Amino acid sequence: MRHKFSLAFVAAFAVLPLGSAIAQVGESGYSLSLALAVKAATKAIATCASNGYPVSAVVVDPSGVIKLEAKGDHSTIHTTTSAFRKAYTVVTFGPIFRFDASSAFAALVAKNPNGAALATLPDIAPLAGGFAIKAGDEVVGALGVSGSPGGDKDEACAQAGVASIKDDLPSSR
Repeated sequence: MRHKFSLAFVAAFAVLPLGSAIAQVGESGYSLSLALAVKAATKAIATCASNGYPVSAVVVDPSGVIKLEAKGDHSTIHTTTSAFRKAYTVVTFGPIFRFDASSAFAALVAKNPNGAALATLPDIAPLAGGFAIKAGDEVVGALGVSGSPGGDKDEACAQAGVASIKDDLPSSR
């Protein structure tokens, strides 16, 4: 059984470049606008700030390229890097392992002995705080948040940011 699960991880790792290529050219051709990226990031930062958490937020496109980076007031220097890595993890591994939140990847890495190898790839962060932005079922970006005292709080703020633009996104593509 362990061998079968390990083989699945190796197979998923082997098709990683293919998953990224598919994400770069979505079926619908929809591209998340800068205005929606700003709205989602602003809502995420404001949600955390209202709870006393100075955070930063980063929105990436489906290929993991930064669309928007926003360093919240009084957030520390490392928060933009961490927020990017959380968002990047969601868009690069989410479609492969079928998750919308970076906390799901953190759980996957924790329970699989081969998961630690995936976490060593550049810009991958098995930490809670990233959330997928979807138009229908298509991942059109991700929002990463960092700076609160716990990834669960970062992720709640990221979810609030994504929820704030849900009605502005195409529902099915």
